[in-house]
Amino acid sequence: MKKEKKNISVLRDALRLFFALLMIATPLYAQSFKASVDRTTVNVGATFQVYFEFSGDDINSVSNFKAPSFKGFTVLGGPNQSTSMQIINGSVSASLTYSYVLTAEKTGTYTIGSASVYFKGKKYSTNPIVIKVVKGGATATPRRSSNAGVNSVTEQDIARNVFIRAVPDKYTAYQGEQITVTYKLYTRLNISTPTLTKLPTYQGFWAEDLDMPKNIGFHNEMYNGVRFRVANIKKVALFATKAGRLKVTPFELKIPVIVRRRRSRSLFDDFFNDPFFSGTQTYDYNAKSNSLVLDILSLPTENVPKSFTGAVGNFSIAGAIDKYKVKTNEAISLKLKISGTGNINLIDIPEIQLPVGFEKYEPKSSFKINKKGLISGYKSIEYLLVPRIPGRKIIPPVEFSFFNPRTRRYVTLKTQDFIIDVEGSAITASNLPAGFSKEDIKLLNKDIRFIKTSGFEFVKKSDVRGIPSWFYWALVVPTVLLFTIIGVEKRRRKLSGNVELSRSLKAEKIARKRLRIAKKALDSKQSELFYQEIAKALYGYLEDKLRIKTSEFTLEKVENLLKKNNIEESLVHKVKEIADKCEFARFAPEKDKAAEERLYRETLDLISSLESKIKKVTR
Repeated sequence: MKKEKKNISVLRDALRLFFALLMIATPLYAQSFKASVDRTTVNVGATFQVYFEFSGDDINSVSNFKAPSFKGFTVLGGPNQSTSMQIINGSVSASLTYSYVLTAEKTGTYTIGSASVYFKGKKYSTNPIVIKVVKGGATATPRRSSNAGVNSVTEQDIARNVFIRAVPDKYTAYQGEQITVTYKLYTRLNISTPTLTKLPTYQGFWAEDLDMPKNIGFHNEMYNGVRFRVANIKKVALFATKAGRLKVTPFELKIPVIVRRRRSRSLFDDFFNDPFFSGTQTYDYNAKSNSLVLDILSLPTENVPKSFTGAVGNFSIAGAIDKYKVKTNEAISLKLKISGTGNINLIDIPEIQLPVGFEKYEPKSSFKINKKGLISGYKSIEYLLVPRIPGRKIIPPVEFSFFNPRTRRYVTLKTQDFIIDVEGSAITASNLPAGFSKEDIKLLNKDIRFIKTSGFEFVKKSDVRGIPSWFYWALVVPTVLLFTIIGVEKRRRKLSGNVELSRSLKAEKIARKRLRIAKKALDSKQSELFYQEIAKALYGYLEDKLRIKTSEFTLEKVENLLKKNNIEESLVHKVKEIADKCEFARFAPEKDKAAEERLYRETLDLISSLESKIKKVTR
């Protein structure tokens, strides 16, 4: 027995030395000293714990801990001292915790005062904590240990100690106003890396996933008077596309909960009392967040500007042209930039009014979005204009209107007007071309022209044998081209009138473009960007090919539509498998070049297979 105790002592000293050496190489972190309790409302006679935790880069420099006043409570145990260490990407952080076990004998509201420590000569103090003591049993029901055997832990026990909450920043908003939903994982047990089971659906919303840290970190938080370790696992910005009571379905994860198996007690178990040194077992728990019901208000119907097209937020607009003096038939570039907070994606391109004699081509647009909190950024629109008539031309100010949910008012913004001098030689009586009269000059720049009925003669050809062969080709070829152009134009109009059909036909082409971006990210070892582009390529292809609105897209809907179109089960399973891999990379990013190359090939083959098998989508 003495030999066993000696071996345990040596092992303990070796572990302490190992941890101390690691902490020597730790980079500097911000120091903090905080107080927390495992519940803020307790029964008379019940026990609870209070923690004073110092976090920093060098806990060996912490000294002179001074406990607060525990007036109104009885101290049953403490101070108990414990240390912990965390290594993330090679960086080490550590914490030192002093804990007490307390009980209260009388009902009332009591305050635990401030504790203090010194760190490198500087004093750190905690904030006071208010505890409410209420009537209850004389003794507390023992708390189930997170290290209990798997046979003694029920699913109800786990559900009380491991769960997910969907927390919106507001429950009522205007149509088009941003609602930020944060999905939080709460735990009081030891857990391993979760696996995505089911994503929430946002029917009636346009959703934008907000940027999250690469590594998920836990922090302490009180919920319903109980202390939990909490991690923010997902944030999403929602923009309602219609008014009413809209529902957000739960977010589901499979969480491995690590519990300790009961076995015969020994000196080794008694000394360490830690699952790391004893047998453990993993219980897969399916956690599901709460559903959300959000009240979406309609936009006001009074004083709506004519230029309002649905933008909601707070924006500004600026406009500029590249030249103010041009010649006829010389192109001009007019650029607009709309900046601010709101859903930049849903901003429609403003209409511009042009003076007579200008030709306008289809505008090009681009945007850049910041997804760190409130969605912000800008949208740029470029118009290509060609003046056909000389003179001094004025392009009126471009109007842009939006609804500001904070002020609850519509706002109309305008650019400056653009004055352009178009140079060119106009036709006058002095330079009149042959065959024109002064009457023709009056009719220039108008839609109707007179047919010339005199001043020319037809020459009759009596012998057709002298007609060259190219003349017949000149008759046939334009006819063929005419019918070809008519067919192409009919198809173009059909596609422009049916956006879903156009998206479906172009789905593979767009997906391959996104896969090329993913390949570049793979070659440059940008793993996060690679998984994002793979997901965009797959989800975008399925949305376009199956004609699913972005706000209604779910993997369940995709699975049902694929089966409805008689797609084989192996391809449906492959879609879900690739989607899970992309989502899993958000929770547990791993830079495995071989796995990423294999995922790229699988996605490319999957899209090619689906393209050849999906002939006509049935909705």
